[in-house]
Amino acid sequence: MTTYQELKMKIFATSSKVNLLIAINVAIFLIFGVLNVLDFLFTKQSHINDFVREYLAVPTYLPKLLYRFWTPFTYMFLHAGFFHILFNMLWLFWMGRIFENFLSSKKLVFVYLAGGLAGAFFYILSFNIFPAYADAVLVSAAVGASASVTAILVACATLVPNYTISLMFIGPVKLKWIAVFYIIIDVLSVTGSNAGGYLSHIGGAIFGFLFIKALQSGNDWSKPFENLFKPKPKLKVVSRKPQPGTFRAQNTSIPNQAEIDEILDKISKNGYDQLTAKERETLFKASDKNEENRK
Repeated sequence: MTTYQELKMKIFATSSKVNLLIAINVAIFLIFGVLNVLDFLFTKQSHINDFVREYLAVPTYLPKLLYRFWTPFTYMFLHAGFFHILFNMLWLFWMGRIFENFLSSKKLVFVYLAGGLAGAFFYILSFNIFPAYADAVLVSAAVGASASVTAILVACATLVPNYTISLMFIGPVKLKWIAVFYIIIDVLSVTGSNAGGYLSHIGGAIFGFLFIKALQSGNDWSKPFENLFKPKPKLKVVSRKPQPGTFRAQNTSIPNQAEIDEILDKISKNGYDQLTAKERETLFKASDKNEENRK
């Protein structure tokens, strides 16, 4: 298998969408980067950067936004430099993997897109409301996946606040403290030169928090989005009566009592947040079976 085939397998031949989102961001960054280099070599100009800022970055000036209505979507796949995309993609990889361990890959894509849109909305709203940004509203524009990544980070911290990851030079830290730290930094940075970027982070964080709270209350905002990509069921002809000599297969997917007891012991010792995705699924299957027996 060639390197290209291996890369293609990692990106597409998996239910995870983390690698796909990263691949899209990196591909767009490289395409515009190469075009910018060619532009400089042949013209000594920066037409590509001007094009990105004018037509793909999200502006705060409302009359301009009216004719650039696609930019709240396109801006979240663009980056201003190598370190900008590097740190965003690293956090997307770490937080995206955690997110998919507890929720679905389709929900991850939804939170990425909706969190980015929420970040753009909060950024535009802030620049048009607060007098501090009045001088910049005509020319300000933003790019980056930071709002989307922040939405995923805060969603994870809200869903499993005590989930612990190990940070270099620091050691084990719970997700809730990482999220709190970043939100504080974002709030304190809205007076700086990159105020728009930090404001978009706050918008993404608000969405990530509200999405999980709604989900925990039984309201799944991502359902319409997931239904768009749900495959249509195929018609299947089955016999109503079993044929002679056949038997009905037993459902072997129901977990046994030993598995349930082991999972319950783990919950009592380490808490529900420490269960793996497989253990959660086993617990849900047992719960569903008990519900059926009660009916």
